[in-house]
Order: sequence, then structure tokens, then C-alpha cells
Amino acid sequence: MEYPLISIIVPVYNVREYLSRCVQSLQAQTYPNIEILLVDDGSTDGSRGLCDRLAKKDQRIRVFHQKNGGSSSARNRGLREATGEYVGFVDSDDYIEPQMYQKLYDAICQYDVPAAQVGRDEIDPKGDRLPDICIPPKEPVCIEAEDFLKELLMHRGDCSFCTKLVKREVIEESRFPEGALNEDFHLLVQLLGEKIDRIVSLPERGYHVFYRVGSNSRKADKEIFSRVYADNIENADMVSELVKKRYPDLQEIAFRFGIFQRLDYMLHIPVSQMTKDNTFYQNVVKYLRKNWSKSMRSPILSDKNKAYHTLFVIAPKRIRKLHEKLRGQQ
Repeated sequence: MEYPLISIIVPVYNVREYLSRCVQSLQAQTYPNIEILLVDDGSTDGSRGLCDRLAKKDQRIRVFHQKNGGSSSARNRGLREATGEYVGFVDSDDYIEPQMYQKLYDAICQYDVPAAQVGRDEIDPKGDRLPDICIPPKEPVCIEAEDFLKELLMHRGDCSFCTKLVKREVIEESRFPEGALNEDFHLLVQLLGEKIDRIVSLPERGYHVFYRVGSNSRKADKEIFSRVYADNIENADMVSELVKKRYPDLQEIAFRFGIFQRLDYMLHIPVSQMTKDNTFYQNVVKYLRKNWSKSMRSPILSDKNKAYHTLFVIAPKRIRKLHEKLRGQQ
């Protein structure tokens, strides 16, 4: 039996301690035809040399070095260099189960869909499993694009490309937004309904997220956090416009998503950034005030959401300070 090539793209940036484990989990795949693209994004900790050494030992590994441009830039470089019929992504500090890509490929063939995903879990530095963010189904399920988007907007779905295998033709003309965080959500929602009409979701937790402070998407720095939540709001506005055009029945859910993302931003923005000259912050407050009445009538915003919305309309800075104090934040 002939198996089409799967290109696995791995952005690499200062992960020398974890990279070998990641690559070994890719080398151990039971799927027989893969190429591993290590895109060194300007590493300074020895990861660059490690990439080259790993490639010398395995002809399936190809290495590309570039100036630091961020995870999206590295992924986009990988997409340009990929030669496979299918494409997957793995973060360089994570690792996967040996059967992951075989199961994803089999699901794509069985259900005749352009993409499939597995479940994931998160592991802390002690090796303990953290609470699930996304709960996989109990059995394989084929999800229509509109229903998949609905799950994302209700914060129940998994937008990560790392848990997915997609046909290269679906994504080869698209690119991850560079200079932004939460880039997976941004790209996936634009592909849904246009290039991806259905996704198969598998119950197995085949992808293991290694949750460490210091990784690109998991830094504890307040500046990074504020940027993450700001990007979340921009994604919410983008998807709101998309929903109006493609899925008008989801507009109430998209509104709920926009409110939720703004409340999340207000709960995490450093108090020092809640100033009159912070235009982005001021616009968030204006939006919450303008849409307070509509929010109170929403049947899908929780009572807790509505309570926070009301409090942030009345006294945003005082409520943020109180929340920080109650959570024991510095």
C-alpha cells in the first residue's frame, strides 16, 4: 500500500532541553511516510546546532535556519518548504503518541474529509496532567464547519493546528498571521466553510502539551499576557464579521464570544495599563458600556459574565484592582 507523504512542521526557538524528546516522538510514528521540517527561528541556546545534528542522523529531517520572526513566521516557512500531500504541526516542546498521524490519516480517508483532529492533554514540568481545556468526544465524530465554529465560539472546541492533520491543498495558499498570538484561531476560522467543510474529531489524546513557563504561548510576562488578550479581542471582531457573511444563525453566539473575550482582557490587563492614553483599553471599556443592555438580554451569557460586565461598566479600574487582590496577584 502506498502512503502519501505527511510533512510535519516544527518551529524551533530556544528549546534545546526539550527538542530531542519532541523529535523522537515524531521519528517513532507508525505512519510510514513522513518528513520532519525543523524551522530554527533564530535560536541562541544551542537548538540550532542540535537541529543540524538530528538531521544528520535521519534523512527524513530537513532543517531551515532563519532570523527570529516568531512562531507564525517559522510555520509559514515550513509551509513554503513542505512537499507532503498532508501537513501537521508540532510545537517543539511538546510530544505526540506513536499512532497519532496514522489515526488521523485513517480518519481522513474513512470519512472523506479535508482535516482530522485528536484529543490533547497538558502536562506540567513535574509530569502531572493538568485539567482538560478541551474534552474530546467519546467516539469519532464528523463535525460540520458551522457546528465546529460554534464550539470554538462557546470555548468548547480546539482551534490548535497541532492536534490536526490537514490536506496540504487546504492550507497551502493561506498563512498564519505574523506578529500575532492566537494565530491558530485566526487562520482556522477563516478556513472553516471555505476550505474545510467538515472535521473528524477522534477521542484519543494523542497530543501532549508540555506546559512550561517561557514558551512562546505560555509566558508569564504581563506584557505578553496583555498582548494575548488584545489579540483575542481582534480575533473576536474578525469572526463577528465572518459570521455575518457565512453563518448568520451564529450571530448571538459571536456576540457572546466578543463580550467574553473583552471581559477576559479586563480581568488580565495590568492595572498600570488602564490609563486614559491607552486607546485599546479605552475602546474595550466603551464597547462594554455601549453593549451592556444587549449583554443583559443575552440568553447564553452566564450570570457571572453579566455581573462582571456590569461591574466593569461602573468602575473598571477599581474592579480590576479588587480582582487582582483577591487572586493574590502581584
